[in-house]
This record gives sequence, structure tokens and C-alpha cells, in this order.
Amino acid sequence: MNRKIEGFFATCKARGLTGSQGVVIPAANVPNLMLEDEVVDAVRDGRFHVYAARTVDEGIALLTGRPAGRRRADGTFPEGSIHALVSARLAAYAEQLHVFGETPSPNGKAREVH
Repeated sequence: MNRKIEGFFATCKARGLTGSQGVVIPAANVPNLMLEDEVVDAVRDGRFHVYAARTVDEGIALLTGRPAGRRRADGTFPEGSIHALVSARLAAYAEQLHVFGETPSPNGKAREVH
């Protein structure tokens, strides 16, 4: 983990640190980090970031800037959440597949393929 972070830091440094670059790591790995002083200094100065996520949903929120969203009792997700957006996209794909599976009948109307 340390070498991966340091390697990514070196790449960012070579391209120019902007203060927006960083990594997301499992929170369980934080106690084991032994990063080079240069990386630690960059994190301390806000030029590089090391984010710790306890769950995939935390990682999603960190990477997107939007809440992942927790499923409600009715099976939906809060509007604007990443899971709501994914759910809507999957529903649109399913609808497209449904329409794609239809073939025109001789009278020009769509019919189901069985």
C-alpha cells in the first residue's frame, strides 16, 4: 500500500501537484501506513490527499462528491444519490433491451418476440 501511494504521489508530483490529487484507501490500512516524509508533508500542506473509507459507499461519496444513498423501505434511493442515478440508468437500459427485443408486425405495430 505504501509503495502504491508513493508511486502515485511521484506521478502527480512529476505532472504538477494541484492540491486535488489523492488516493482512497481502506480505513483498516491507515494504522499500517509508513509513508515517505515528502508525501506526509504534502498531505499536511494540502497538496496531496490520503482519504480513508470504511465502506464502498464512503469511497463512492469521496470520489463523486455525492452521497451514495441508502436504500429506502420501498426499494428506492434518495434523489440525486449515486445509487439512484445508477438505478435509473439500469432501468433505462432494461427498457431499451425490451424495445430492442420487439419486432415490427406486418401492420407496422411492434410485437413481442417469444
